[in-house]
Amino acid sequence: MRTVPEANVRQPDDSDATCNVPPDSPAPQQTEMPGGAEQQTMRVYLRVRPFSKEELSDNEDQSCVVIESSQTVTLNAPKGSATMKSSEKGVGLSLHKFSFSQIFGAETTQAELFENTVKSQMSDFLDGKNALIFSYGVTNAGKTFTIQGTPKDPGILPRVLDATFQHIGGDQYEGMDLKPYLRNDAQYLDPDQVKQERSVKAAIFASVREDCDPLRASSGSEACAAPRFSSSSLSHSPAVSTSIPTEEGSEQFALWVAFFEIYNECVYDLLQPSLCTKSKKRAALRVCDDGAGNAYVKDLRWINIQNLGEASKLLQFGNRNRSAAATKMNQASSRSHSIFTMKLLKTDGSAVKRISEFSLCDLAGSERCNKTKTFGERLKEAGNINNSLLILGKCITALRNSQTDRMKSSYIPFRESKLTKLFQAVFCGKGRASMIVNINQCASTYDETLHVMKFSAVAKQVVQVIPDKPLESLAPCLVGRNGKPLVRNGMIDNQALESFLSEEELLDEEDEADMSLLPQNELVNLIESLRAKLLAERRRNLVQEMEIRKEMGDAMIQQLMESEELRSRQVEELKESYQEKLENTFEMYKDVIKEHAYQNALNSLEDDYVPLDEFIAEQEKVEVLRRKVSELETLTSGVSGVSAVPSVHQSSQTQAPAAGDDRCKRLYKEKCAMERMCEDKQQLILSLEKRLMELSETLQKVRDGFLEKSADLEALQRKCDDQTKSIDDVLRQNVEKDREITSLKEELAKVSQKSPVRSKTKRGLLANIREAVTSPRKGAAGRSLRKTVRTAHH
Repeated sequence: MRTVPEANVRQPDDSDATCNVPPDSPAPQQTEMPGGAEQQTMRVYLRVRPFSKEELSDNEDQSCVVIESSQTVTLNAPKGSATMKSSEKGVGLSLHKFSFSQIFGAETTQAELFENTVKSQMSDFLDGKNALIFSYGVTNAGKTFTIQGTPKDPGILPRVLDATFQHIGGDQYEGMDLKPYLRNDAQYLDPDQVKQERSVKAAIFASVREDCDPLRASSGSEACAAPRFSSSSLSHSPAVSTSIPTEEGSEQFALWVAFFEIYNECVYDLLQPSLCTKSKKRAALRVCDDGAGNAYVKDLRWINIQNLGEASKLLQFGNRNRSAAATKMNQASSRSHSIFTMKLLKTDGSAVKRISEFSLCDLAGSERCNKTKTFGERLKEAGNINNSLLILGKCITALRNSQTDRMKSSYIPFRESKLTKLFQAVFCGKGRASMIVNINQCASTYDETLHVMKFSAVAKQVVQVIPDKPLESLAPCLVGRNGKPLVRNGMIDNQALESFLSEEELLDEEDEADMSLLPQNELVNLIESLRAKLLAERRRNLVQEMEIRKEMGDAMIQQLMESEELRSRQVEELKESYQEKLENTFEMYKDVIKEHAYQNALNSLEDDYVPLDEFIAEQEKVEVLRRKVSELETLTSGVSGVSAVPSVHQSSQTQAPAAGDDRCKRLYKEKCAMERMCEDKQQLILSLEKRLMELSETLQKVRDGFLEKSADLEALQRKCDDQTKSIDDVLRQNVEKDREITSLKEELAKVSQKSPVRSKTKRGLLANIREAVTSPRKGAAGRSLRKTVRTAHH
């Protein structure tokens, strides 16, 4: 196995995760930059899916999507959507407008879509440039139909293959000994490897025929015998012209394709034969780096195809292995991102002049689990799908932000998802990327559609800088046992050596490598120097990593301490505020209770109040009743004495009339009635006395309170009087001071008149006083001044 000499195979190196692309400007969509580089914004197309009969019957047509022109579309929020509810609350708008490179309505055909979207990138692909097209949208929006289509109405992928074979024509490279290697390299295959490639290809085609034979036998149809799509259904597709002229018989083309999917963040080859039992899991492939900043899928199967029929069989075989499942919104929902990649090798004799790549990515639809009714395995799939789409959106947003503000370098998370890692080179300028946004017009999915449109609006602002000509690659000169290039133009490729060979392989392959270009001593010296550099670099990286970890740990501890201190301060402030609120509430309740008790006391006084005259009249009545009771008691005692006379006289009394007995009985009854009346009056007196006591206590409390308030008022009055007196004293002192100042000024004027030395007119009073104090001649005058001041005080 040996690597093909090539001219324009490897692209410029870009191993960083941040793309430094010039910012967008209000210039046209496509401009020329110095050095022949081409600058343009990413082309974003919109395709609107028509309604189905079920959707029309469910009243999904509520005019949510209105196409204003070929580049402008308006979204109106339907009733019941989250956007409409937010707009009714004053948050956000219910009407949104978006612009695209071109908008295709529900009546657009597949041929028109291909002609207006993919044809320009198809020309770039045939001219040796890389291209990427990916479809984006919610689930059940028509993404797979746009990419693959149906046998009667093929999509973009079959039309790209048909245009490629039309361009190749009779210049097809029949041999299979030239195969893509890594991301942008090619290699020769020995006869055994060519035979193995042919057997793999034949096995795939035989598997497709075996799947079609039972259907053909049962239905009598020949649909499986024919390709899934044929050139007859693509006859209306115009041929794609290229800008590079070809010479008859000097240049040939070889087309290799690969078909894989990203399912639950794992890469699976769709051209590998499926396992017989479900218990065995498919082998996941690794996404590696080729040492030049280009990601590739390791051990991915590439198949050489010669015509459109073979491509159709490969696509059919891959779709059979693709992960799909039924959800509430789509009976055949794609549960993975499928990527169909084509590599076109242009050869000239035994050399590969260039390699171009065209990838078509059918992204799985973003979805909400409560609407698709996913659970279990479907729920896990939806989470991974939404996560990868979220990272794609983060990368697009970070690209746009870094281009808008060149002073602020933002991190672009390409490596957080396998999808973005694979297409990092294209987004960073090693190819032209475009996006086809697929949406439906259903009112039930309006919120998801609005999210997709906002993402596409950001993607449309991303600027791509594409070099006019790729850098010339260096021809390989040293090949290892696995076909790994080690030396290019007499110099060792450091990145290839570090990526593909370990230390043991470096030592073991010295005898197996091709030593025809460089002397053995020079190669050994280069290897030793590289080994020393590698160890030094590892040591430096380890020390730097330890320092970074220490700094990050210290910063994190500091941040935690600051946050803890801030939290403690907040807790103390909350405690103080709550305590103050509680005290205020307690005082308020206390005042209310006092007011309520005072009102109840007043009400009870009003209800139980008895005037003093009535009380005295009642007492007099009680005294009269008491006297009557005493008279009755004396009368009853006299009657009992009369009845105790000896029996000798009773005979005479029996003769008297019975009027005395009746009178006694009547008097006894009156006595009982008077006693009961006395008892009632006594109870009334007791209750009145009790009320009087309570009233006296209440009056005493009121009196005490009044006295306290009066005392406080007197104290305040005395304090006010004292302050008034103190203010009067201060005013009198101020008047006296003013008088003293006036007298001092007069004395000073007199002294200044008597002094033989006149002060300067420009100097002030303080300066004259200072001069008078310091002058020996004026000491007597100063003493006389002080004496006059003292006499004035006296």
